[in-house]
Amino acid sequence: MSDPPLRVVIAEDNYLVREGTRRLLEDGGGIDVVAAVGTAEELLDAVRRLRPSVVITDIRMPPGHHMEGISAAQAIRVGYPGTGVVVLSQHTDDAYAFELFKNGTAGLGYLLKDRIADLDELRAALTAVACGGSSIDPVVVEALVSSRTRIAGSALRWLTPRELDVLREMARGRANPGIAAALVLSESAVEKHVSSIFAKLGLGPEPAQDRRVTAVLTFLRDSPAQLH
Repeated sequence: MSDPPLRVVIAEDNYLVREGTRRLLEDGGGIDVVAAVGTAEELLDAVRRLRPSVVITDIRMPPGHHMEGISAAQAIRVGYPGTGVVVLSQHTDDAYAFELFKNGTAGLGYLLKDRIADLDELRAALTAVACGGSSIDPVVVEALVSSRTRIAGSALRWLTPRELDVLREMARGRANPGIAAALVLSESAVEKHVSSIFAKLGLGPEPAQDRRVTAVLTFLRDSPAQLH
């Protein structure tokens, strides 16, 4: 018996992008777009009425075109914890990522808008957050890592050069076998480095994939004011 379709609400003020995303998801199968709206207020109303599995929202929406999508995402995670949220952005700005994930990563995703065209990647992100996991664009992770390496006193100062190499490869979306190949290490050596990174950044026994995401977001929690 096949799994029930994901029930999705799309929030995007650009009509063409909104309808294009709707058509892409519906044509791909396995996803039921139950509403497509243009403002954060309409998004919150749709979530209240329809209780979707997951929401896709732009960051900037009417009325202010600032961070309405992120504010809505946080409100949804508090009020409707069974609904995951994937935020789409044209920007790799680490301040947006910090704002989105400042209270935790569970049920949240951050993707660049050009990922919309990759249905498999978009579907994977939707499925992950709908199940309470997290998903973050490797390009955004890379920006976060690069930003924090320039900040004196960050948690990265505890990592060895080789551990930083491993973390950068993680930021490129590579699993342990891919990291081993890129850095010419054994997989067991990579596993030891990854475990050391988690320990030095104070990441406890949560799911491994969440720790890989949180490894870079932890840096932002140390001193977010220095990022602006």
